[in-house]
Amino acid sequence: MFGESAVMRFSELEELEAVSADLLHIGKDIPVWLFEGHMGAGKTTLIKALCEKLGVRSHVQSPTFSLVNEYDAGDKLVYHFDFYRIKDETEALDMGVEEYFDSGHFCFVEWPGKIESLWPMHYLLIHMEADESGKRILEATRV
Repeated sequence: MFGESAVMRFSELEELEAVSADLLHIGKDIPVWLFEGHMGAGKTTLIKALCEKLGVRSHVQSPTFSLVNEYDAGDKLVYHFDFYRIKDETEALDMGVEEYFDSGHFCFVEWPGKIESLWPMHYLLIHMEADESGKRILEATRV
């Protein structure tokens, strides 16, 4: 099961509901999801769609300045991280990122390359790109 990859292509925001459902099926048993891709690739937009699919009713936005946002999804929590602005991994350690990762709740992490040595043993790696036409290409790999 680990090491399996799936590639998805989509261009319309309306397709995010189906993409989110597919990803949640692929990664249902993996709490930590790492989202890689350039600025503007659609990472935050996809995370919003995933949170909605999980039952989050509050406003989902990138935690660029707070590092982590916590969302209530009914009987579970969802944590959304954005490490774009951190200087080094010490900042992530100081805010308790390892405890979040060990919580068993979904942890959606933007800019995970900034904390690469802190990644858990198993995670869902999602790499996103946007081509010139605006089509999104997403590859999800179970690690």
